[in-house]
Amino acid sequence: MLKKYFDKLLIEAGCDEAGRGCLAGPVYAAAVIFPKKFKNSLIDDSKKLNDSDRKLLRVIIEEEAVSWAVGIATVEEIDEINILNASFLAMHRAIDGLKTTPQSLLIDGNRFNKYKKIPHTCIIEGDGKYMSIAAASILAKTYRDDYMDDLHEQFPIYDWLNNKAYATLKHREAIKKYGITDHHRKSFRQFTAPEQL
Repeated sequence: MLKKYFDKLLIEAGCDEAGRGCLAGPVYAAAVIFPKKFKNSLIDDSKKLNDSDRKLLRVIIEEEAVSWAVGIATVEEIDEINILNASFLAMHRAIDGLKTTPQSLLIDGNRFNKYKKIPHTCIIEGDGKYMSIAAASILAKTYRDDYMDDLHEQFPIYDWLNNKAYATLKHREAIKKYGITDHHRKSFRQFTAPEQL
């Protein structure tokens, strides 16, 4: 089971993002605050879970969390400020949405742009170590997947239902054949160096 908290005396929010490596669509982030006594042996890094388990856990997280929120950064923002800063922006927006103000932030990864005056701790592979970060990864992933599933209905040729806009062979071949949409991240290397497609 993952660790329940980093500091038992502080109100902690775990934060993570989803969709950073995709060629299209917004980047999503989530922030989750759990009660200190919260336990759930199924919660884990979203990448280790199947789709049905993620959906089941999303309901549990939203019901049991002290507070949770999801934030996004748009494709236009990604192209303007780069994907790393857009990921931080999406996390900031998720934290903005929390109904309870955290005293500490647990960030998945090794970098973060400071949020107001709240101290943060970056934890490499934190979504596989701390319950709140794992829960944030599940929310970010499921909300982004829902968005890409809806977008797939408009653009089925890219197979986003199955690849969620990652650079799969089918997605890259569709780009070569049909071009890109307004939902593609035009600043990404695949589009600035077409010969690499």
